Amino acid sequence: MKVAVLGLWHLGTVTAACVAEIGVLTVGIDDDPEVIAKLTAGEPPLYEPGLAELVQQGLASGKLSFAADAATAANTADIVWICHDTPVDDDDRADVDAVFRPVAAIFPHLKNGAVVLVSAQLPAGTVARLEKSFAAQANERQVDFAYSPENLRLGHALEIFRNPGRIVIGIRREHTCDKLSPLLSKFCQNLIWMSVESAEMVKHSLNAFLALSVTFTNELATIAERVGADASDIEKALRSDPRIGPYAYVKAGSAFAGGTLARDVQFLSAIAEHEKLQTPLIANIIASNRIHGQWSINQLRRRLGPLAGKTIAVLGLSYKPGTDAIRRSPSIELLRALLADGATIRVYDPAVRKLPGEFRSRVVIADDAKGAIAGAAAVVVATEWPQFRELVAEDFTRGMDGDLVLDPAAFLSPNIPKDSALTVISIGRAA
Repeated sequence: MKVAVLGLWHLGTVTAACVAEIGVLTVGIDDDPEVIAKLTAGEPPLYEPGLAELVQQGLASGKLSFAADAATAANTADIVWICHDTPVDDDDRADVDAVFRPVAAIFPHLKNGAVVLVSAQLPAGTVARLEKSFAAQANERQVDFAYSPENLRLGHALEIFRNPGRIVIGIRREHTCDKLSPLLSKFCQNLIWMSVESAEMVKHSLNAFLALSVTFTNELATIAERVGADASDIEKALRSDPRIGPYAYVKAGSAFAGGTLARDVQFLSAIAEHEKLQTPLIANIIASNRIHGQWSINQLRRRLGPLAGKTIAVLGLSYKPGTDAIRRSPSIELLRALLADGATIRVYDPAVRKLPGEFRSRVVIADDAKGAIAGAAAVVVATEWPQFRELVAEDFTRGMDGDLVLDPAAFLSPNIPKDSALTVISIGRAA
Protein backbone atom coordinates (compact mmCIF):
# COMPACT_ATOMS: atom_id res chain seq x y z
CA MET A 1 0.00 0.00 0.00
CA LYS A 2 1.11 3.54 -0.77
CA VAL A 3 -0.49 6.63 0.76
CA ALA A 4 -0.13 10.20 -0.53
CA VAL A 5 -0.99 12.98 1.93
CA LEU A 6 -1.96 16.22 0.24
CA GLY A 7 -1.49 19.44 2.26
CA LEU A 8 1.28 19.65 4.85
CA TRP A 9 0.40 21.94 7.68
CA HIS A 10 -0.59 20.52 11.07
CA LEU A 11 -3.07 17.83 10.05
CA GLY A 12 -1.15 16.73 6.98
CA THR A 13 2.25 16.52 8.64
CA VAL A 14 0.86 14.57 11.60
CA THR A 15 -1.06 12.24 9.27
CA ALA A 16 1.95 11.56 7.02
CA ALA A 17 4.30 10.94 9.95
CA CYS A 18 1.89 8.60 11.77
CA VAL A 19 1.02 6.60 8.66
CA ALA A 20 4.72 6.14 7.88
CA GLU A 21 5.31 5.10 11.49
CA ILE A 22 3.16 1.98 11.05
CA GLY A 23 5.28 0.92 8.07
CA VAL A 24 3.17 2.24 5.17
CA LEU A 25 5.03 3.89 2.30
CA THR A 26 3.94 7.53 2.55
CA VAL A 27 4.62 10.65 0.53
CA GLY A 28 3.62 14.08 1.79
CA ILE A 29 2.73 16.60 -0.91
CA ASP A 30 2.55 20.38 -0.71
CA ASP A 31 2.90 23.08 -3.36
CA ASP A 32 5.07 25.26 -1.10
CA PRO A 33 8.75 24.42 -1.87
CA GLU A 34 9.88 25.96 1.43
CA VAL A 35 7.58 23.64 3.41
CA ILE A 36 8.89 20.65 1.46
CA ALA A 37 12.52 21.67 1.96
CA LYS A 38 12.08 22.03 5.72
CA LEU A 39 10.18 18.76 6.08
CA THR A 40 12.78 16.93 4.03
CA ALA A 41 15.29 18.26 6.57
CA GLY A 42 13.08 16.94 9.40
CA GLU A 43 11.56 20.29 10.39
CA PRO A 44 7.72 20.45 10.63
CA PRO A 45 5.95 23.71 9.72
CA LEU A 46 4.77 24.25 13.32
CA TYR A 47 5.56 22.95 16.77
CA GLU A 48 3.78 19.82 18.00
CA PRO A 49 5.31 17.74 20.80
CA GLY A 50 7.18 14.76 19.31
CA LEU A 51 6.36 15.59 15.69
CA ALA A 52 9.84 16.62 14.56
CA GLU A 53 11.29 13.41 15.98
CA LEU A 54 8.60 11.31 14.28
CA VAL A 55 9.19 13.00 10.92
CA GLN A 56 12.93 12.40 11.25
CA GLN A 57 12.26 8.76 12.15
CA GLY A 58 10.10 8.32 9.06
CA LEU A 59 12.69 9.88 6.79
CA ALA A 60 15.43 7.68 8.24
CA SER A 61 13.32 4.53 7.76
CA GLY A 62 12.68 5.32 4.09
CA LYS A 63 8.90 5.06 4.64
CA LEU A 64 8.35 8.82 4.54
CA SER A 65 9.22 11.30 1.82
CA PHE A 66 8.03 14.72 0.71
CA ALA A 67 7.40 16.21 -2.71
CA ALA A 68 6.12 19.40 -4.32
CA ASP A 69 5.17 17.72 -7.61
CA ALA A 70 1.71 16.36 -6.86
CA ALA A 71 1.22 14.85 -10.32
CA THR A 72 4.23 12.58 -10.00
CA ALA A 73 3.94 11.84 -6.29
CA ALA A 74 0.24 10.91 -6.30
CA ASN A 75 -0.07 8.87 -9.50
CA THR A 76 0.88 5.59 -7.84
CA ALA A 77 -0.95 6.11 -4.55
CA ASP A 78 -3.64 3.68 -3.45
CA ILE A 79 -5.05 6.26 -1.01
CA VAL A 80 -4.79 10.02 -1.46
CA TRP A 81 -5.52 11.63 1.90
CA ILE A 82 -6.65 15.27 1.65
CA CYS A 83 -5.36 17.14 4.70
CA HIS A 84 -5.14 20.81 3.72
CA ASP A 85 -5.52 23.48 6.36
CA THR A 86 -8.56 25.41 5.11
CA PRO A 87 -7.77 29.16 5.28
CA VAL A 88 -10.26 31.54 6.86
CA ASP A 89 -10.71 35.31 6.76
CA ASP A 90 -11.06 37.64 9.73
CA ASP A 91 -14.73 36.64 10.04
CA ASP A 92 -13.87 32.92 10.17
CA ARG A 93 -15.29 32.31 6.70
CA ALA A 94 -13.35 29.61 4.88
CA ASP A 95 -11.80 29.86 1.44
CA VAL A 96 -13.00 26.46 0.25
CA ASP A 97 -11.68 26.94 -3.27
CA ALA A 98 -8.15 27.24 -1.88
CA VAL A 99 -8.47 23.53 -1.03
CA PHE A 100 -10.71 22.47 -3.89
CA ARG A 101 -8.31 23.69 -6.61
CA PRO A 102 -5.19 21.69 -5.64
CA VAL A 103 -7.29 18.59 -5.00
CA ALA A 104 -8.97 18.82 -8.41
CA ALA A 105 -5.57 19.41 -10.01
CA ILE A 106 -4.43 15.88 -9.14
CA PHE A 107 -7.49 14.20 -10.69
CA PRO A 108 -5.89 13.60 -14.11
CA HIS A 109 -3.06 11.75 -12.37
CA LEU A 110 -4.96 9.39 -10.06
CA LYS A 111 -4.63 5.73 -10.84
CA ASN A 112 -7.61 3.50 -11.47
CA GLY A 113 -8.95 2.08 -8.20
CA ALA A 114 -7.53 4.81 -5.94
CA VAL A 115 -9.43 6.20 -2.97
CA VAL A 116 -9.57 9.93 -2.25
CA LEU A 117 -10.04 10.27 1.52
CA VAL A 118 -10.94 13.82 2.55
CA SER A 119 -10.16 15.00 6.09
CA ALA A 120 -9.68 18.70 5.44
CA GLN A 121 -12.22 20.94 7.16
CA LEU A 122 -14.71 21.63 4.36
CA PRO A 123 -18.47 22.26 4.20
CA ALA A 124 -20.95 19.43 3.72
CA GLY A 125 -21.44 18.86 0.01
CA THR A 126 -17.78 19.36 -0.92
CA VAL A 127 -17.10 15.67 -1.52
CA ALA A 128 -20.04 15.56 -3.92
CA ARG A 129 -18.49 18.52 -5.76
CA LEU A 130 -15.17 16.70 -5.96
CA GLU A 131 -16.85 13.56 -7.28
CA LYS A 132 -18.58 15.56 -9.98
CA SER A 133 -15.33 17.24 -10.96
CA PHE A 134 -13.52 13.90 -11.21
CA ALA A 135 -16.32 12.27 -13.19
CA ALA A 136 -15.90 14.89 -15.93
CA GLN A 137 -12.33 13.71 -16.51
CA ALA A 138 -12.42 10.10 -15.35
CA ASN A 139 -11.66 8.50 -18.74
CA GLU A 140 -13.02 5.14 -17.57
CA ARG A 141 -11.05 5.23 -14.29
CA GLN A 142 -12.89 4.25 -11.13
CA VAL A 143 -11.92 6.32 -8.10
CA ASP A 144 -13.78 6.18 -4.78
CA PHE A 145 -14.31 9.21 -2.55
CA ALA A 146 -14.66 9.09 1.23
CA TYR A 147 -14.75 11.55 4.10
CA SER A 148 -13.30 11.13 7.58
CA PRO A 149 -13.44 14.17 9.90
CA GLU A 150 -10.15 14.85 11.63
CA ASN A 151 -10.19 14.79 15.41
CA LEU A 152 -6.77 16.22 16.26
CA ARG A 153 -6.02 18.76 18.94
CA LEU A 154 -2.91 20.91 18.90
CA GLY A 155 -0.50 19.80 21.57
CA HIS A 156 -1.90 16.24 21.71
CA ALA A 157 -2.10 15.42 18.01
CA LEU A 158 0.19 12.37 17.91
CA GLU A 159 -1.48 10.75 20.90
CA ILE A 160 -4.94 11.29 19.39
CA PHE A 161 -4.00 10.13 15.90
CA ARG A 162 -2.44 6.94 17.25
CA ASN A 163 -5.31 6.24 19.66
CA PRO A 164 -8.40 8.07 18.40
CA GLY A 165 -11.04 6.05 20.29
CA ARG A 166 -13.18 5.98 17.16
CA ILE A 167 -12.87 6.91 13.50
CA VAL A 168 -15.86 8.14 11.52
CA ILE A 169 -15.77 7.39 7.78
CA GLY A 170 -18.31 8.37 5.16
CA ILE A 171 -18.39 6.23 2.02
CA ARG A 172 -20.53 5.70 -1.08
CA ARG A 173 -19.87 2.05 -1.84
CA GLU A 174 -19.33 -0.96 0.37
CA HIS A 175 -16.07 -1.92 -1.33
CA THR A 176 -14.50 1.39 -0.24
CA CYS A 177 -14.65 -0.01 3.27
CA ASP A 178 -12.45 -2.91 2.14
CA LYS A 179 -9.87 -0.49 0.78
CA LEU A 180 -9.70 1.77 3.83
CA SER A 181 -10.10 -0.73 6.67
CA PRO A 182 -6.59 -2.26 6.39
CA LEU A 183 -5.07 1.18 6.99
CA LEU A 184 -7.47 2.75 9.47
CA SER A 185 -7.86 -0.38 11.61
CA LYS A 186 -4.16 -0.14 12.48
CA PHE A 187 -5.03 2.96 14.51
CA CYS A 188 -8.46 2.01 15.83
CA GLN A 189 -10.84 -0.95 15.79
CA ASN A 190 -13.90 1.22 16.35
CA LEU A 191 -14.59 2.28 12.75
CA ILE A 192 -17.98 3.96 12.34
CA TRP A 193 -19.20 3.76 8.74
CA MET A 194 -21.91 6.03 7.36
CA SER A 195 -22.82 8.09 4.30
CA VAL A 196 -20.44 10.79 3.06
CA GLU A 197 -22.87 13.59 3.89
CA SER A 198 -23.46 12.26 7.40
CA ALA A 199 -19.71 12.14 8.03
CA GLU A 200 -19.34 15.70 6.76
CA MET A 201 -22.07 16.81 9.15
CA VAL A 202 -20.44 14.97 12.07
CA LYS A 203 -17.48 17.35 11.92
CA HIS A 204 -19.70 20.45 11.76
CA SER A 205 -21.91 19.14 14.56
CA LEU A 206 -19.08 18.25 16.92
CA ASN A 207 -17.26 21.56 16.61
CA ALA A 208 -20.46 23.62 16.70
CA PHE A 209 -21.57 21.78 19.84
CA LEU A 210 -18.24 22.46 21.53
CA ALA A 211 -18.38 26.10 20.47
CA LEU A 212 -21.93 26.38 21.78
CA SER A 213 -20.89 24.78 25.08
CA VAL A 214 -18.02 27.24 25.53
CA THR A 215 -20.11 30.31 24.76
CA PHE A 216 -23.06 29.12 26.87
CA THR A 217 -20.79 28.47 29.85
CA ASN A 218 -19.06 31.82 29.51
CA GLU A 219 -22.39 33.66 29.31
CA LEU A 220 -23.46 31.89 32.49
CA ALA A 221 -20.16 32.90 34.10
CA THR A 222 -20.67 36.60 33.33
CA ILE A 223 -24.03 36.43 35.09
CA ALA A 224 -22.46 34.54 38.00
CA GLU A 225 -19.92 37.34 38.46
CA ARG A 226 -22.70 39.91 38.91
CA VAL A 227 -24.85 37.92 41.37
CA GLY A 228 -21.97 36.81 43.59
CA ALA A 229 -21.91 33.18 42.45
CA ASP A 230 -18.83 31.08 41.70
CA ALA A 231 -18.66 29.49 38.24
CA SER A 232 -16.50 26.64 39.55
CA ASP A 233 -19.28 25.63 41.96
CA ILE A 234 -21.78 25.72 39.11
CA GLU A 235 -19.41 23.61 37.01
CA LYS A 236 -19.19 20.91 39.69
CA ALA A 237 -22.96 20.70 39.99
CA LEU A 238 -23.51 20.52 36.23
CA ARG A 239 -20.93 17.76 35.82
CA SER A 240 -22.60 15.76 38.59
CA ASP A 241 -25.88 15.64 36.66
CA PRO A 242 -25.96 12.44 34.55
CA ARG A 243 -27.80 14.29 31.78
CA ILE A 244 -24.71 16.49 31.36
CA GLY A 245 -21.84 14.31 32.59
CA PRO A 246 -18.31 14.67 33.97
CA TYR A 247 -16.61 15.48 30.65
CA ALA A 248 -18.95 18.22 29.44
CA TYR A 249 -17.53 21.56 28.28
CA VAL A 250 -18.85 23.58 31.23
CA LYS A 251 -15.70 25.19 32.59
CA ALA A 252 -15.68 28.97 32.36
CA GLY A 253 -12.61 30.40 30.68
CA SER A 254 -11.31 32.24 27.68
CA ALA A 255 -13.22 32.56 24.44
CA PHE A 256 -12.58 29.73 21.97
CA ALA A 257 -9.90 30.56 19.42
CA GLY A 258 -7.72 29.20 16.63
CA GLY A 259 -10.37 29.15 13.90
CA THR A 260 -11.28 25.45 14.02
CA LEU A 261 -14.55 25.69 15.97
CA ALA A 262 -15.57 28.96 14.35
CA ARG A 263 -14.98 27.57 10.86
CA ASP A 264 -17.54 24.81 11.34
CA VAL A 265 -20.03 27.18 12.96
CA GLN A 266 -19.74 29.39 9.89
CA PHE A 267 -20.15 26.39 7.58
CA LEU A 268 -23.43 25.51 9.28
CA SER A 269 -24.61 29.12 9.17
CA ALA A 270 -23.81 29.37 5.46
CA ILE A 271 -25.61 26.10 4.67
CA ALA A 272 -28.65 27.22 6.66
CA GLU A 273 -28.69 30.56 4.86
CA HIS A 274 -28.41 28.85 1.47
CA GLU A 275 -31.26 26.52 2.36
CA LYS A 276 -33.30 29.45 3.75
CA LEU A 277 -33.43 27.90 7.23
CA GLN A 278 -33.70 29.90 10.45
CA THR A 279 -31.00 28.86 12.94
CA PRO A 280 -30.77 31.72 15.47
CA LEU A 281 -28.88 29.65 18.04
CA ILE A 282 -26.05 28.70 15.67
CA ALA A 283 -26.08 32.13 14.05
CA ASN A 284 -25.20 33.88 17.33
CA ILE A 285 -22.41 31.63 18.62
CA ILE A 286 -19.67 33.69 16.96
CA ALA A 287 -21.09 37.01 18.19
CA SER A 288 -21.26 35.72 21.78
CA ASN A 289 -17.70 34.43 21.59
CA ARG A 290 -16.37 37.74 20.29
CA ILE A 291 -18.01 39.63 23.12
CA HIS A 292 -16.44 37.29 25.65
CA GLY A 293 -13.07 37.65 23.91
CA GLN A 294 -12.96 41.22 25.27
CA TRP A 295 -13.01 40.05 28.91
CA SER A 296 -9.32 40.60 29.67
CA ILE A 297 -8.98 44.05 28.12
CA ASN A 298 -12.25 45.17 29.72
CA GLN A 299 -11.08 44.00 33.15
CA LEU A 300 -7.77 45.82 32.76
CA ARG A 301 -9.48 49.07 31.77
CA ARG A 302 -12.03 48.77 34.54
CA ARG A 303 -9.53 48.04 37.30
CA LEU A 304 -6.51 50.09 36.22
CA GLY A 305 -8.17 53.00 34.48
CA PRO A 306 -6.31 54.43 31.46
CA LEU A 307 -3.61 51.94 30.41
CA ALA A 308 -1.28 54.42 28.72
CA GLY A 309 2.20 54.11 30.21
CA LYS A 310 1.29 51.12 32.38
CA THR A 311 3.25 47.87 32.01
CA ILE A 312 1.13 44.78 31.35
CA ALA A 313 2.61 41.27 31.33
CA VAL A 314 1.00 38.61 29.15
CA LEU A 315 1.87 34.99 29.94
CA GLY A 316 1.21 32.81 26.91
CA LEU A 317 0.92 33.73 23.24
CA SER A 318 -0.12 30.50 21.54
CA TYR A 319 -3.85 29.91 21.36
CA LYS A 320 -3.48 26.78 23.49
CA PRO A 321 -0.62 25.00 25.31
CA GLY A 322 1.50 22.47 23.46
CA THR A 323 1.82 24.45 20.23
CA ASP A 324 3.53 27.55 18.86
CA ALA A 325 0.50 28.47 16.71
CA ILE A 326 -0.52 32.08 17.34
CA ARG A 327 -2.86 32.51 14.40
CA ARG A 328 -6.29 33.54 15.76
CA SER A 329 -4.89 33.54 19.29
CA PRO A 330 -6.72 35.66 21.91
CA SER A 331 -3.31 36.83 23.10
CA ILE A 332 -2.63 38.50 19.77
CA GLU A 333 -5.95 40.35 19.91
CA LEU A 334 -5.14 41.41 23.48
CA LEU A 335 -1.74 42.75 22.41
CA ARG A 336 -3.40 44.86 19.71
CA ALA A 337 -5.87 46.31 22.19
CA LEU A 338 -3.14 47.05 24.74
CA LEU A 339 -1.00 48.81 22.15
CA ALA A 340 -3.99 50.85 21.00
CA ASP A 341 -4.41 51.96 24.64
CA GLY A 342 -0.75 52.96 24.90
CA ALA A 343 0.34 50.24 27.33
CA THR A 344 3.87 48.91 27.65
CA ILE A 345 3.86 45.15 27.09
CA ARG A 346 6.13 42.28 28.09
CA VAL A 347 5.26 38.73 27.10
CA TYR A 348 6.52 35.22 27.60
CA ASP A 349 5.56 31.92 25.99
CA PRO A 350 7.54 28.67 26.30
CA ALA A 351 7.14 27.87 22.58
CA VAL A 352 6.84 31.26 20.86
CA ARG A 353 10.04 33.25 20.41
CA LYS A 354 9.00 35.49 17.54
CA LEU A 355 6.03 37.77 16.99
CA PRO A 356 4.46 39.07 13.77
CA GLY A 357 6.04 42.20 12.34
CA GLU A 358 3.42 44.57 13.75
CA PHE A 359 4.62 43.76 17.29
CA ARG A 360 8.37 43.26 16.98
CA SER A 361 9.53 46.74 17.92
CA ARG A 362 6.66 47.40 20.31
CA VAL A 363 6.43 44.28 22.51
CA VAL A 364 9.25 42.87 24.64
CA ILE A 365 9.63 39.08 24.71
CA ALA A 366 11.04 38.08 28.09
CA ASP A 367 13.34 35.11 28.66
CA ASP A 368 11.01 33.57 31.22
CA ALA A 369 7.76 34.18 33.09
CA LYS A 370 9.41 36.01 35.99
CA GLY A 371 11.13 38.33 33.53
CA ALA A 372 7.79 39.21 31.98
CA ILE A 373 6.18 39.81 35.38
CA ALA A 374 8.92 42.14 36.66
CA GLY A 375 7.61 45.68 37.13
CA ALA A 376 4.14 44.92 35.76
CA ALA A 377 1.05 46.72 36.94
CA ALA A 378 -0.99 43.66 35.96
CA VAL A 379 -0.41 40.14 34.66
CA VAL A 380 -2.71 38.27 32.26
CA VAL A 381 -2.46 34.47 32.16
CA ALA A 382 -3.50 34.04 28.54
CA THR A 383 -2.44 30.45 27.83
CA GLU A 384 -2.59 27.57 30.30
CA TRP A 385 0.95 26.31 29.90
CA PRO A 386 1.83 23.78 32.66
CA GLN A 387 5.04 25.74 33.34
CA PHE A 388 2.98 28.65 34.65
CA ARG A 389 1.62 26.44 37.42
CA GLU A 390 5.10 26.49 38.91
CA LEU A 391 4.60 30.16 39.76
CA VAL A 392 3.58 30.92 43.34
CA ALA A 393 2.16 34.05 44.94
CA GLU A 394 5.61 35.33 45.96
CA ASP A 395 6.79 35.33 42.33
CA PHE A 396 4.10 37.89 41.59
CA THR A 397 4.27 39.99 44.76
CA ARG A 398 8.07 40.30 44.62
CA GLY A 399 8.24 41.10 40.93
CA MET A 400 5.18 43.22 40.19
CA ASP A 401 4.64 46.91 40.77
CA GLY A 402 0.90 46.26 41.04
CA ASP A 403 -1.21 43.43 42.42
CA LEU A 404 -3.70 42.57 39.63
CA VAL A 405 -3.55 39.09 38.09
CA LEU A 406 -6.11 38.13 35.47
CA ASP A 407 -6.43 34.34 35.46
CA PRO A 408 -9.51 33.71 33.25
CA ALA A 409 -9.85 29.97 33.85
CA ALA A 410 -8.57 29.98 37.46
CA PHE A 411 -5.51 28.08 36.24
CA LEU A 412 -3.25 29.41 38.99
CA SER A 413 -5.74 29.06 41.83
CA PRO A 414 -4.05 25.99 43.43
CA ASN A 415 -0.85 28.03 43.90
CA ILE A 416 -2.23 31.38 45.01
CA PRO A 417 -4.10 31.40 48.33
CA LYS A 418 -7.14 33.60 48.60
CA ASP A 419 -5.58 35.57 51.44
CA SER A 420 -2.51 36.57 49.38
CA ALA A 421 -1.72 40.22 48.70
CA LEU A 422 -2.72 39.74 45.06
CA THR A 423 -6.02 40.64 43.44
CA VAL A 424 -6.69 37.57 41.31
CA ILE A 425 -9.67 37.80 38.95
CA SER A 426 -11.12 34.77 37.14
CA ILE A 427 -14.13 34.50 34.89
CA GLY A 428 -17.36 33.78 36.71
CA ARG A 429 -16.06 34.60 40.16
CA ALA A 430 -17.18 37.70 42.00
CA ALA A 431 -14.36 39.99 43.09
